[in-house]
Amino acid sequence: MPQPEEATRHVFVYGTLRRGERNDIARYRPLPLFVGPASIDGCLYDLGAYPGIVLGRGGRVVGEVYRITAAVEAALDILEEVKADGSGEYRKREVPVMVAGQALDCLVYEIHPERLTGRPLITGGDWRRR
Repeated sequence: MPQPEEATRHVFVYGTLRRGERNDIARYRPLPLFVGPASIDGCLYDLGAYPGIVLGRGGRVVGEVYRITAAVEAALDILEEVKADGSGEYRKREVPVMVAGQALDCLVYEIHPERLTGRPLITGGDWRRR
C-alpha cells in the first residue's frame, strides 16, 4: 500500500490490467489499491491479445479503478507505450470517473486511433465478456 507521503493518482483499467488478467495491475509495486468497479463513456476495440478504448462515442466501458503511485504510473506508461509526442500505442488521458458515488479524476490509457484500422468493436464494453 502507498505510504502517506507518496503522491498518488487514480487509474481506470479496462483490459489486461484488470484483476486476474494477464497483466494484472497487482503485479506492480508499490501495490496499487483497489478503489472499486466503474464504467466510463467510450467504445472498446479488440486488438487481439488486448483491447483499446476510444473515449466518448456514446458507449460504456467496464473496468476497475486503482490508486497508484508515480512509480506505478511510470511502469504503466512503459507497458502502454505512451510517447510524449502522442505517437505511442496509447495516449494517457485524465477523465472524471464515478466510483461508489464519488467522482475521481482517473488516468485512462486511450488507444492511438491509427491502431484501430480493421479492429472489431467489443459490444457491451467488457473485455472479459468479448
